Amino acid sequence: MPESRPRLTPAIADVRRTVRECLEQAGIQADDLVLVACSGGADSLALAAAAAFEGPRFSGRAGESNGVRVGAVVIDHGMQPGSAEIAAETAHKLSVLGLYPVEIRTVTVGTDGGPEAAARTARYAAIDKVAEETGANAVLLGHTLNDQAETVLLGLARGSGGRSLNGMAAVSGNYLRPLLGITRQTTEAFCTDSGLEPWHDPMNKDQAYTRVRVRENLMPALEAELGPGIAEALARTAETLREDEEVLAELALDAYKRVAQERATRIDIGVAEFRALPLAIRHRVIALAALVLQAPMLARVHILAVDALVDDWHGQKPLTLPGIRVERTGETIALHTTKTLKTGAC
Repeated sequence: MPESRPRLTPAIADVRRTVRECLEQAGIQADDLVLVACSGGADSLALAAAAAFEGPRFSGRAGESNGVRVGAVVIDHGMQPGSAEIAAETAHKLSVLGLYPVEIRTVTVGTDGGPEAAARTARYAAIDKVAEETGANAVLLGHTLNDQAETVLLGLARGSGGRSLNGMAAVSGNYLRPLLGITRQTTEAFCTDSGLEPWHDPMNKDQAYTRVRVRENLMPALEAELGPGIAEALARTAETLREDEEVLAELALDAYKRVAQERATRIDIGVAEFRALPLAIRHRVIALAALVLQAPMLARVHILAVDALVDDWHGQKPLTLPGIRVERTGETIALHTTKTLKTGAC
């Protein structure tokens, strides 16, 4: 196990600094509880160790000196032999580091959307539950700059627009991602310098998973052909697009409130006012309406098909899209769902 006071190396200093800055920017206050979602891998273990160090020393915005409480949640997906033992070992490491409480939750992974998406859904549901039960003010996630770059490439491959290229947000509700500017190499160095032994998940090498193929095959090929710094460039791209998307999303929300009327099982959009919107806003309004209707994220081809009801209307039949049905009647476009909406969802 690690020494209580490992020597300060560049990797340790970098990870601790970014955790401290994240807590400050998120407005965490003295005596708040933050949880670290930890798998036992190098990224989340380094995050947990840094948070355990910074927590008691954190002063908060008002200058209080009581520090913040740092706990952890370990999710056992049950997807491979020995997962319960790995979760227990990880929890023990976290307790030795000083995190409290440390909760282990075993989840059942479904099949919707494939194993990666299903595991993610089950994991976040369990994390949310633990955060609610413990009264945690925030949950720290160990996604790194490399994860961000991989997310951007996956979004590009899907071709589903700027939102997919935004990557992951540093702050998303109660979720904080302090390590988005830190490379995987740095978190691995942190663990080595701290005497920590991370768990190496064999699924991170399984080529059956798309993200693993991106990590193991595509990223090295891009580095070899285009030169070093690809991950950093992709992460910068995500940051720039996120800034743009935040502005466009706000404009789209304002437009949605003007042109859309939420009914019990549908959303009506007035054609005349909708047609006057810029295309970028129009398309976002359609996507937002689908989101309110709890439909899956629409692909660009679906959004263009709805938009054609505005500019190329010649009495088309209703459109059947993922999770919704769309039709134009006179000067109104209606998006229907079988679910009952809560009006005022936006």
